[in-house]
Amino acid sequence: MQVDSDAISEITYDPRRARLFVRFRSGEAYAYRDVPAGVHEAFMAAESKGRFFQDEVRDRYGFERLRRR
Repeated sequence: MQVDSDAISEITYDPRRARLFVRFRSGEAYAYRDVPAGVHEAFMAAESKGRFFQDEVRDRYGFERLRRR
């Protein structure tokens, strides 16, 4: 889903696999593993997506870098 953020362009979530997908304005994209649904919901509700990502996602979950579109 497209989001209104200076840093992040898209956030999606796969609840079956508990994977959070984040695409940045730079084009870089990452998949974060074992992310609880509540974290995704809070991320989507956050006023600042970039700050939420820094504080609650980055460095807290395992991830893999995805290929650019």
